[in-house]
Amino acid sequence: MAYSAGTLPEAFNLIVATHISLCDTCRADAESYDSLGGALLEQANASAVDMSPDSLAATMALIAGSPVEDIARPVVSKGVLPSPLQDYVGGDLADIKWKPVGMGVKQAILKTSSDATARLLLIPAGAAMPDHSHNGVEITMVLKGAFQDEDGYFARGDVEIADSDVHHTPVADIHEDCICLAVTDAPLKFRSLIPKLAQPFLRI
Repeated sequence: MAYSAGTLPEAFNLIVATHISLCDTCRADAESYDSLGGALLEQANASAVDMSPDSLAATMALIAGSPVEDIARPVVSKGVLPSPLQDYVGGDLADIKWKPVGMGVKQAILKTSSDATARLLLIPAGAAMPDHSHNGVEITMVLKGAFQDEDGYFARGDVEIADSDVHHTPVADIHEDCICLAVTDAPLKFRSLIPKLAQPFLRI
């Protein structure tokens, strides 16, 4: 609902858009929230604004003058990364500018507004992320491969939402490297000393 209302930070908007590009059920839910919001706006007489008499004619003229290719249509990704994410990366997996963070794990921080952080993570098959909890909310979506933690098994398109009550150690499936999109609105809480020391430099 917050995605439809436009009240989420950019990084959270990105992960919702990425997920609903793969999930028909969630996309239908989002569209129903869009419709609900439109209906509420129509009923909000207090915020109604008078329009000039020629507004409809002017709008129809703009539509008539627009090339067909400019009309928005759902875009189906031909790569591993869903279309909303390809827009941020500038391509697909080969275009990601990975940076090592230790133990074979790599990350690429995506440029979004400062109120939340979006990053791509590459976790080698069978490797574990450091044991951690959360100061805020962390939403993780699997793009390739899978991982498992104390809360379950997550494969392509699956989303895990973790908050301060969740303490976990995600481990990539042994059959394939795991690539995820992870969004956080606060730094993670690590128990081990090395991740704590590296945290300011890795922006996690």
